[in-house]
Amino acid sequence: MANVLVVNAHPLAAEDSQTVTILDTFIEAHQASHPEDVFTMLDLYYTDIPEIDGDLLLAWKSLQKGADFTDLSNVQQEKVRVFNEFTDQFLASEKIVIANALWNLNVPTKLKAWFDTINVAGKTFKYTAEGPTGLITDKKALHIQSSGGTYNGQDFSAQYVKGILNFIGISDFDSIYIEGADYDPARAPEIMAAAKEKAKSLAAQF
Repeated sequence: MANVLVVNAHPLAAEDSQTVTILDTFIEAHQASHPEDVFTMLDLYYTDIPEIDGDLLLAWKSLQKGADFTDLSNVQQEKVRVFNEFTDQFLASEKIVIANALWNLNVPTKLKAWFDTINVAGKTFKYTAEGPTGLITDKKALHIQSSGGTYNGQDFSAQYVKGILNFIGISDFDSIYIEGADYDPARAPEIMAAAKEKAKSLAAQF
């Protein structure tokens, strides 16, 4: 049995989103082949993700100087608590599935905020004399991303997601890039069919 954390960074439902259509295909296939796994769905557009702001920065600074958690303001305490909950949720999961569309050559801001909660010194990476080292070596990840054009996974968004996961130590990484349906609408059914087949294939071994 494994805990599967699904991070959905798309605000639309499957009927209006290529990303979510392939995500749903993957989940259905994975549940069929791994019925013992436990899924946790994190829909970022329907979840309050704390962004790193002045409250969090000053709270962390105070805690680093030795302040007690209760010395923080009520607002700071709540933001730190929620931030830490997302970090702990990630740490408790063995399999991570991230789904988003490519918007303006980058990840959605909601996804960036979530990545900040899992990129934490002392928890998911550490500083060493040779530079930062990832601490997460017991997880596997899948990135699902749709884009209107064709980038072969070399766009900023795809590289950012893979780069951050590699940075914290995750090397067992797969991807499904649904590309080119807007550029060549006539090929959209073919593109989606290929993506669905890849999702089913990866689901069996993920």
